[in-house]
Amino acid sequence: MPTLSTHVLDTSTGTPASGVRVELRDARGLIVAEAATDEDGRIKDWDTALVPGTYTAVFHTAEYFRSQGQAGFYPKVSVEFSVTDDRHYHVPLLLSPYGYSTYRGS
Repeated sequence: MPTLSTHVLDTSTGTPASGVRVELRDARGLIVAEAATDEDGRIKDWDTALVPGTYTAVFHTAEYFRSQGQAGFYPKVSVEFSVTDDRHYHVPLLLSPYGYSTYRGS
């Protein structure tokens, strides 16, 4: 069964972004899981069974930056990705108030 994790780093401070709420949505846009990053900026285990298909991780970045006393340009970051087999999928997010980057992690 495929598994999923994420890691959010605030590149403006060089620290993990803790408390970032993330929704996992299926191809129909329905929320299949929701969690928040821990003190290390990670969500290690999602409380859902993944099957092959397309998913979107929606990172609620405006909430995070508000909690840091900052304003960000992107209120949400949506990362769409494909699950194709039983491997582990890692979707990291490098975040700053005015930009972001993501990649297929391991």
